[in-house]
Amino acid sequence: MSTFSNSHDRLTDMKQFGTDPGSLHADTYIPKNFPKNGPLVVVLHGSTQSAESYDRGSGWSALADECGIALLYPEQRKTNNPINSFNWFKSGDSRRGDGEPLSIRHMIEQVVDDHAIDPSRVFITGMSSGGAMTSVMLATYPEVFAGGAIIAGLPYRSADNLMEAMVRMKGYGGPSDSKLDSLVRDASTFDGPWPTISVWHGGSDSTVDNANADSIVRQWQKIHKVEGPPTRLEEVDGFPRQVWCNADGREVIEEYIIGKMGHGTPIMAEGEDGLGEEGKYMLEVGISSTRHIAHFWGLAE
Repeated sequence: MSTFSNSHDRLTDMKQFGTDPGSLHADTYIPKNFPKNGPLVVVLHGSTQSAESYDRGSGWSALADECGIALLYPEQRKTNNPINSFNWFKSGDSRRGDGEPLSIRHMIEQVVDDHAIDPSRVFITGMSSGGAMTSVMLATYPEVFAGGAIIAGLPYRSADNLMEAMVRMKGYGGPSDSKLDSLVRDASTFDGPWPTISVWHGGSDSTVDNANADSIVRQWQKIHKVEGPPTRLEEVDGFPRQVWCNADGREVIEEYIIGKMGHGTPIMAEGEDGLGEEGKYMLEVGISSTRHIAHFWGLAE
């Protein structure tokens, strides 16, 4: 099990990045063994969390030490949102070239420049509001990311205001399947190759209904040209994993629904391969989403 009492010592405050129109804070973690042209993972915390608490719970910086991965932690400010949620449902914070997405884009550019990161190996993950903002980033800046992982999140543009967001979180309404993919296509002028998508959700999540996980998968199926049932279904650490492969046989979408789990990030803190630590919305269920996501992206064994 990874033990570090204070991840605050691990994360470094990022003093400057672009014009920061979304008025966000940023932290980084660059492990000592980070190689030139190494990969970057952008990690977005959930509501009521901080960069520090999410790092401690998820174990990303411990995995970064293991595998030589640079980390960027965008962080919400209470002045933007009283419960520290990313504002994924606001029109000014869900479009390319505007608000929080542009702030995050500026951070990425700065980190890539500062640490000689391979721009073709930039990935993004987030939980809850951070998961929904991951959907925003993948849609608005698809050319930036090789892959994304959305945990307990929602599809892109499923809501345009707070009232709609509350309803969508409960699993009601939302864009029709025929419109889901066009929302992503219309968010930029990009034409591929598109980022791979990893989707994680608790089967008993009463905060963000897991119908949203299936909507995220459907949003990206048409874009990746992998409509229909999964290419294969397998069991990983006792949980079902659905995989969609493209015409070349490459895995482009995966989905894990974690049986009886509520709202949060699935972790496995115990044992030889243990990562992170249990806490609020960091749920010990015997599978490390962090480790499996990194593996899906080709960053970990």
